[in-house]
Formats: sequence, C-alpha cells, structure tokens
Amino acid sequence: MEFARPDTLYDVRTHYCAGCGHGIIHRLVAEVIDELGVRERTIGTAPVGCAVLLYDYFNCDIIECAHGRPPAVATGIKRTLPDRIVFTYQGDGDLAAIGTNETVHAANRGENITVIFINNAIYGMTGGQMAPTTLMGQKATTAPSGRGNNLEGPPLKVCELLSSLDGVTYLERVAVSSPRDVTKAKKAIKKAFEYQIEGKGFSLVEVLSMCPTAWRQTPVQAVSFVNNRMKEAFPLGVFKDRDGK
Repeated sequence: MEFARPDTLYDVRTHYCAGCGHGIIHRLVAEVIDELGVRERTIGTAPVGCAVLLYDYFNCDIIECAHGRPPAVATGIKRTLPDRIVFTYQGDGDLAAIGTNETVHAANRGENITVIFINNAIYGMTGGQMAPTTLMGQKATTAPSGRGNNLEGPPLKVCELLSSLDGVTYLERVAVSSPRDVTKAKKAIKKAFEYQIEGKGFSLVEVLSMCPTAWRQTPVQAVSFVNNRMKEAFPLGVFKDRDGK
C-alpha cells in the first residue's frame, strides 16, 4: 500500500463543495500529525465557517470555538496542558475579521501553538460576502461592484502584518492549487508542527485555497483564479523563520 487515508482522518463523506481546497488541506494536516506520531496528544480548535464541522473529519480531540476565538481557546489549552500539540484551523473571516484581536495578541505573546489559516478571499459559508482578504476589484455580495480603495480599502495581508511581531517564530504562505504547491504546503505545515513540538513558539501557515461556489466559478476556473490573481495579491513564501531551519 503506497497511498491510504491517514489515521487522523475519519472515513466519511465530505460536506465541502466540489473544487474546495479544504479537503486537500485536511489531508495535509492529518498526514503531518500521523508522520510526527502525535495524534493521541493533539487537540485542534475549530472555527465558525466552512470548517465548523472539523470534528467530523479529524480523528483527534477537536474543540468548537466561538467565532474568531480559536487562538484564545488554543492558548488556554496549551497553557493548561503544555504537553499537548494544539492547532487552530481558521478561515479568513474567523481569523482576520472577528478574530483579528485574538490572532495578533496570541502571536505577539509568542504562544506555542500552530495556526492553519485558510485564505479563500471570501465568506464561503454565509453566502459570499466580502472578507478581509477579498481582492481589489473582486465582487462579493456585499461589494457588488468589486472591492475598491475608496470604500473598502485593500485586502489584509496577515503574514506581512504578523511578521513584525517579536513573538512570532514562523510564518509562511503557501497554496494548494497545483501538485507542486501541495507538496510545499505540506512541508510548511509540518515545520509549523515541528516548531511547536520543539517549544519554539507561535507559527502560522497561510494557505491560499479555492472557493468555486462563492466565487461563482467552476473548479477549473477557481484553480486559475488562485494561480493568476491570488498569488499576485498574496505572494507565496516564508515571511519569518526565526530559526531559519
């Protein structure tokens, strides 16, 4: 057997839309947890958003959080149970809108947690409203003419924003819109978990992901949108690696 379902993923039918990137990212996180041998002591925190049902997929402890609060909940878990491996899994609305405060202060304090940040530039679960990461000119139900400078301002760039904070150990932006990107994304996620195991502090991996339904595109068009539009607005790469490992 060369390719099988990770032990950290349940064998269940997905609720995600066709072409969505969440399924790919779920698998990458699960593979990393398996490879590091930490499933029995891993605790994830689920957001409010498309990944609200995270506990239906991950075969490890998952705690549901109030909207935007996973970093605060993860902080409490890690401080109470420092031997556990704690990660948050959050979308752009959860992490960069209602949860901006929790994200910034957890990062600034250098909390020893791993944050998986899914950036699909839209509110997917609630009907396609403009998110903090919606691109300039991109249309949304709350920005029918497209995001502009005069009213909405430019999109929030989370990795760039957090890179100035002394408490941050590791920041990298990746994508899952090609096989090569998926391979790089897994390496980044694994490093973020390894740094937590080694007690090095706050790590965040931002993943550019497809959302065909809210973008009103086919899955193929959505992949093209990530490759041709999102990567231009949100350049891939390492924004901070304090250890340079």
